[in-house]
Amino acid sequence: MLFKFVATVGGITAISRVLGFLRDILMTAFMGAGMVADCFVVAFKLPNFSRRLFAEGAFNAAFVPLFSERLEKDETAEGESLPNSARQFAEESFSVLFMVLFAFVGLVEIFMPWVMLVLANGFADQPEKFELAVTLTRITFPYLMLISLVSLLGGVLNALQKFAAVAATPILLNLSIIGGLLALDPYVPTAGHALSIGVTLGGLVQFLWLWIALRRMGIGLRLRRPRMTDGVKRLLVLMAPVALGAGAMQVNLLVDIIIASFLPEGSLSFLFYADRLNQLPIGVVGVAIGTAVLPMLSRQAAAGDDASALATLNRGLEIGLFFALPAAVALMLIPDQLIATLFERGAFSAEDTAKTALALAAYAAGLPAYVLIKVLSPGFFARQDTKTPVKISIIALVLNTALNLILMGPFAHVGLAMATAIAAWANVLMLAIALHRRGQLQLDDRLKGRLPRLVLATLAMGIALWFAAPLLASLYQLGEGMRIGATALLVLGGGLVFGLAAQLFGALRLSELKPLMRGSSQGG
Repeated sequence: MLFKFVATVGGITAISRVLGFLRDILMTAFMGAGMVADCFVVAFKLPNFSRRLFAEGAFNAAFVPLFSERLEKDETAEGESLPNSARQFAEESFSVLFMVLFAFVGLVEIFMPWVMLVLANGFADQPEKFELAVTLTRITFPYLMLISLVSLLGGVLNALQKFAAVAATPILLNLSIIGGLLALDPYVPTAGHALSIGVTLGGLVQFLWLWIALRRMGIGLRLRRPRMTDGVKRLLVLMAPVALGAGAMQVNLLVDIIIASFLPEGSLSFLFYADRLNQLPIGVVGVAIGTAVLPMLSRQAAAGDDASALATLNRGLEIGLFFALPAAVALMLIPDQLIATLFERGAFSAEDTAKTALALAAYAAGLPAYVLIKVLSPGFFARQDTKTPVKISIIALVLNTALNLILMGPFAHVGLAMATAIAAWANVLMLAIALHRRGQLQLDDRLKGRLPRLVLATLAMGIALWFAAPLLASLYQLGEGMRIGATALLVLGGGLVFGLAAQLFGALRLSELKPLMRGSSQGG
């Protein structure tokens, strides 16, 4: 069952990431890695940070267990799609969230110059750059409210184990941003303005998409008079610390932006484009597993089925590592080839490629940790424990900040990526130890047997890429077509070697792919 749900979310998310790369390719071609790009990175990071934190983290982690608890305990009345208590809780949460966010967005829009002094203080001595960053962020900031409401609607669907519509929402965002850039660029001052408008329109489209999906299921949530009921209070109590607990990596990335604003021009862009590529396996695998595991663990925990909860967590770890380990090795071994193929055109130069590739290799060292955080965090959230993850996230955040300040001197922007990777591994280690001490994380025999085999298969792929990359290097000087072909050979060849090695060493059996493929084709 977990394979099916992960395949549904992961498959749709993969489509979104492909569109995301098309978006990034257009961004690099239109903006390169200069002042406008740096300003848009700041403007986009704030709502994008909210998307990852709320849609894939805090709100989902707090709302789904409480909503699932009501689904588990209360019976659905005849002719109704939801138990009354579950519907009432969702409507009360929606109303309070809407009121709070509307007021918050309005205040931040008014005081945006002061917010920017915190978010990108390094721009303060460059008036033109600072003003552009303020303008673009004002355009994108309403997305925070929209994506938070989208998260609530998505939480209802996820709790009902209807994952497909929610997983498709990033596709709509990418289409809106691409459409905004292509349609509006000739009519606005910079490409950054066109992209920013596309972001906010994308949030509106996502909201309408999920609202319609719920209506088709007979679930029409009403906007009630906002009231702080016991259920809403419990939601807010759980949600506040989870905003750090589930989003430790995202908070670390936000810290990177603040510090990177003091580095030479282009540093923010190098980190942004590197992180975009690094986010592919995190989004396809980590978010998919976290989204699928949380409702399952929530119901198992509510029913007191500890054995099933332990098995669910083990399978999540197995799936996550199976995809994350080879992806991390590949991104560390061939970052230049990947960045050059995807982004090196238009305003994006060979020098930009080299600097972005270094950041990508550093980020990739922590890729398995980023995925494991998504897998382990639901182990706490499903049991409505948010205090432990937030304590761990604060420690990781302090470590990341300290390492940023230490490493940015000798390594510039690459040092920030290195610090993020190290902090992510520290986060994983602390999460795992906390769960293990409670008896909620024990590696079963299947996972223990497969981990060394998975490492061997990944090592075989790494050796193949190590020798193949220099052999194909000359093709990168023969035009874009040959460059794309050479990179495709490296990626497909590396994937083939890993797949064959995984079969040979017993890291995965072909029979186990059948439920994965069925889940992918059936949807959620």
